[in-house]
Amino acid sequence: MQIRKTTKDDIEGVYQLYREVAKQPGGIARLTNEVTLVYVRDFLSKSLLNGVSYVCVDDSEKIIGEIHAYSPGIFCFSHILSDLSVVIDSDAQGQGAGRLLFETFMLRVINDFPSILRVELIARESNKKAISFYQSLGFSIEGKLSGRIKTIDGDLEADIPMAWIRQ
Repeated sequence: MQIRKTTKDDIEGVYQLYREVAKQPGGIARLTNEVTLVYVRDFLSKSLLNGVSYVCVDDSEKIIGEIHAYSPGIFCFSHILSDLSVVIDSDAQGQGAGRLLFETFMLRVINDFPSILRVELIARESNKKAISFYQSLGFSIEGKLSGRIKTIDGDLEADIPMAWIRQ
């Protein structure tokens, strides 16, 4: 597996990755029919223009992972990367792709974006594994947004906002 910067030529591969992961219960927040090319183009365009994005590819160059975040684009938030998402193909989970993507992403923020003082993400409260993973990368829990997520079966669960803050 190899990590590289995302390019605009990766839109279709990232779209296919998100569609596959959306099929898994709890894989990502969006349902499969909510993952559109417009959605993928939008977040990749924002990330390429005002943020950071990487893909993880396998030996056949298939995209098996993606991470991105971007600055909201107004002065008062210019020190923040937000809307962070990391998605790993279910067949590639547990092989280190997520950690490698995230560590590469954070090294780029630390080394190449000194004006970024904060990186934000949100995790489902039930996703304890992800929350622990993010904490291992230096993110801290900043609260709890009760009843923010509606699950496929109609239950409500909390979102957990987390942030990494430059020291």
